[in-house]
Amino acid sequence: MVDASLAPNLATSSPDDDEAPLYVARKAIFPQAVKGRFRTIKWIVLAITLGIYYFLPFIRWDRGPNAPGQAILVDLANNRFYFFFIEIWPQEVYYLTGLLILASLALFLMNAVAGRIWCGYLCPQTVWTDLFYSIERLVEGEKRDRIRREKEGRRLEIFSLRLLKHSIWLLIAWWTGGAWVLYFADAPTLVKELATFQAPMIAYIWIGILTFTTYTLAGFMREQVCTYMCPWPRIQAALTDEYALNVTYRCDRGEPRGSMKKNEALRKARLPAGDCVDCNQCVAVCPTGVDIRKGLQLDCIQCGLCIDACDSVMAKIGRPTRLIAYDTEMNVQARIEGRPEVRRIVRARTLLYAGLIVLVGAIMVASLGMRERLDLSVLHDRNPMFVRLSDGSIRNAYTIRVGNKHLDDRRFTLIVTGLGAAKLDIVGGEIDAQGRAVLLVKPDQTLEARVLVSSNNDGLASSTNLLFTLTDLASGEAAHASDHFKAP
Repeated sequence: MVDASLAPNLATSSPDDDEAPLYVARKAIFPQAVKGRFRTIKWIVLAITLGIYYFLPFIRWDRGPNAPGQAILVDLANNRFYFFFIEIWPQEVYYLTGLLILASLALFLMNAVAGRIWCGYLCPQTVWTDLFYSIERLVEGEKRDRIRREKEGRRLEIFSLRLLKHSIWLLIAWWTGGAWVLYFADAPTLVKELATFQAPMIAYIWIGILTFTTYTLAGFMREQVCTYMCPWPRIQAALTDEYALNVTYRCDRGEPRGSMKKNEALRKARLPAGDCVDCNQCVAVCPTGVDIRKGLQLDCIQCGLCIDACDSVMAKIGRPTRLIAYDTEMNVQARIEGRPEVRRIVRARTLLYAGLIVLVGAIMVASLGMRERLDLSVLHDRNPMFVRLSDGSIRNAYTIRVGNKHLDDRRFTLIVTGLGAAKLDIVGGEIDAQGRAVLLVKPDQTLEARVLVSSNNDGLASSTNLLFTLTDLASGEAAHASDHFKAP
């Protein structure tokens, strides 16, 4: 058992933190390259996420001759959103709400399992910053190489390398902005228009905006975005609990820290000696410059690179790895006090989040599966509510909207029931021999028409329920809408 006095780093903050400023000017950070399991995971995530973002607009999806052939398209001109076989109309914006709820629940679940794992691996700021750091190291080398050039006064070489670095950064930022606008128009067509300067001006404006923001946020602001601009580090602190795994320095093993020779001498003398050799490699590789040995901190994005750095040092000096690991402060304290560790990934909080994700997802899938491909809405004229005609009959006027979500022309009949011998007319439309209004609706379009309903029945109530029924002449698919017939 290790004495608790040897673990000064369990605290996650100090009294001085209350006096810390709300903002601190950025200090240049040049994280050192590292190899290991978590660095490999980050490379894989970076390649997958950026590959999806940059190339997804070019994936084709055949929806028929009257629909766009882009797999994912936000068609603002026609008020449609296409996602492979799914087409979302403006009135179905609740699906977007469902997606936002799912994303929030997934974020909560990740936080309950492993803290800021989203920030460390999947956040766009992290991904693009990681890419920019990689370009910087590839072009200018590690921090020691830059310091050597400065000392040797190789100004022309420094200028050339920095010019190359910023040129590549701007190219990536420009590609980022260009990829974004491709989600709002047919990608191959828009690329050709952009190249020949025939694209809409709004496309160039948005590319310019996103080029600037990507270049600035990933190239210069970097960890400042995570520390000061992003609200999630502060929100997640209220959502986490003592069982959530975080990148943790196991001070029960590491303290008291010292040089390798000093600690070996202490061990031979049978005195307390930690595994930490105070090499500062965990700090050197951190993209936000955090010393994880000081405990959990707001700046830490939980990326795990310090784990890789520490493991490589431990392997070299012949000590067990995972001096820094995904763990909990509760388990660190338990080991110090000689109690068994507790790991509870599956618990009430995670089960609740997972259950809600399944529930919301199931509701959305069921709603998509059962939604109708035909919409009918009816709006009664408000002024006047009714008109008495010269023959004594009462007429009400309505505006109907028919939405055809199919990709071909459809002919419909419209009838009204609930009023006895009512007469139906449609302004500018056709009435067949059976007294039904006939409408032709173009593919993936909404038709608006004015409908007149008249009745010469005596003794009409001031309000009578009406049922409008729209029927597809080819398939028999029907849609219904109700309203009222007003009379004196």
